[in-house]
Amino acid sequence: MSSTDAAAVHRRWIKAAGRVAGAAAGLTAFSAILLMRQAAEARRVIPMAEAPPPRGDGVYGAKFGGKALELVILGDSSAAGYGVHRPRETPGALFATGISRRLRRPVRLHRLAVVGSVSAGLPYQVDAALEYQPDLAIILIGGNDVTHVSARPAAVRHLGDAVRRLRAAGCRVVVGTCPDLGAIQPIKPPLRWLARRWSRQLAAAQTIAVVEAGGRTVSIGNLLGPIFEADPVRMYSEDRFHPSVEGYARAVSVMMPTVMAVLGTGDRAALPVAEDVRVLSEAADEAVRAPGTEVAPAGRWARMRRYRWFSSRPATAAPVPSGDPASGAVGYTPEDHQVG
Repeated sequence: MSSTDAAAVHRRWIKAAGRVAGAAAGLTAFSAILLMRQAAEARRVIPMAEAPPPRGDGVYGAKFGGKALELVILGDSSAAGYGVHRPRETPGALFATGISRRLRRPVRLHRLAVVGSVSAGLPYQVDAALEYQPDLAIILIGGNDVTHVSARPAAVRHLGDAVRRLRAAGCRVVVGTCPDLGAIQPIKPPLRWLARRWSRQLAAAQTIAVVEAGGRTVSIGNLLGPIFEADPVRMYSEDRFHPSVEGYARAVSVMMPTVMAVLGTGDRAALPVAEDVRVLSEAADEAVRAPGTEVAPAGRWARMRRYRWFSSRPATAAPVPSGDPASGAVGYTPEDHQVG
């Protein structure tokens, strides 16, 4: 997040806290002042960004030969990889490396995510993405939409439209829904509780919109919360707002089984250990309560899946090992990546 974007987010926290404080029934003047102070404190302790994230565009796994799979990464700073310093550490590079090694096929990465973007910016990212005739799109969006209370319905609509356009072009789509902003350390209660509620409401609405449009979602929620709380120095970047290298690797490994499943592989990490079919609205609510859950279209219903690697992995603060076969974030080596 650039300094301008970060300042705008912080101002929105203050405004949103004020709106909630003024509108919530039974909320005392003291509570309203407390919410305002909490938002102001979050603004004070989260440092301003100094540089944009590195780019990792190019071909991964060129040594395998054959036609490259075209991968586009859309969304906000979490998709762009703000907080890391090397191209190979960005989510896009981790996804491209993992997919390439599992498929034994080159993957050409195009990172179109924009730091500070809200969902209203997705139409422009999709315009750019379609020029590459993508085979797979991965979208991470929602954090910057949380405090736009009145704009959330439009944000969900923009996401659904983006998925629909990509699917119409024959592109597979996986969306990581809004993370739980209540897990961010500089945000203290009671503002943290509001952030958690807003995040979950948006994530559930995103799930419905994406599945109706033909995509698949993976709920992020507070999945990384316990790990981040156990070792915030390692799991957060310097701004204490965005993930660190290890944090992004965790997030990528959460989504990788769904990514491989949507590509139709027989990869063992994509074999579910739990599966259920629900009405879409029920599936969306359940996914929010059970982070790491995939929700996919199933006719007039929605299919929920969870994966063995996720359910059996202990919630520790240890980093994802390089080359871990149970992880999507397989080890990177320089020969994996060719710029251009």
